[in-house]
Amino acid sequence: MDTFATFVQFIDQWAWIGWLVLIAAFLVIEMLTLDFTFLMLSFGSAIGLVTDLIGLPVWVQVIIAAAAAAIFILFLRPPLLKRLRRGEDPTKSNVDALIDLRGIALHEITQVSGQVKLSNGDTWTARTPAGVPIPQGATIAITAVSGATAIVRPVND
Repeated sequence: MDTFATFVQFIDQWAWIGWLVLIAAFLVIEMLTLDFTFLMLSFGSAIGLVTDLIGLPVWVQVIIAAAAAAIFILFLRPPLLKRLRRGEDPTKSNVDALIDLRGIALHEITQVSGQVKLSNGDTWTARTPAGVPIPQGATIAITAVSGATAIVRPVND
């Protein structure tokens, strides 16, 4: 018997251990990511383990496991994610809550400097991305936040 045939026979004989290792590794990664992707891959590996126990060749096991994992990712993961996020608070927070927030320019706002008082009571350093300065007292809206500086635009109500 040649070396390659011996190697293939070895892989075929011990493939179930490989499937168990993959299942365990994917489950550990899933516990760290909590994204359901690696859970679906572990389900696909479990299908691969079942096909090994049935006695199918390793190459068929891999194809079936990969197809099963793809099907789980495409069809099982989205409803699980939707159900998981069903109870989330839809209210924006942190920097996301500042986007489109209105305020008043406390000092003239240029591309370099400025200061605004927001409708939530916060005072921020500000700048404008455009070359046109925003005069003191003008109404502004935040378009982005860069570090601790609000990028603002004038609002013409």
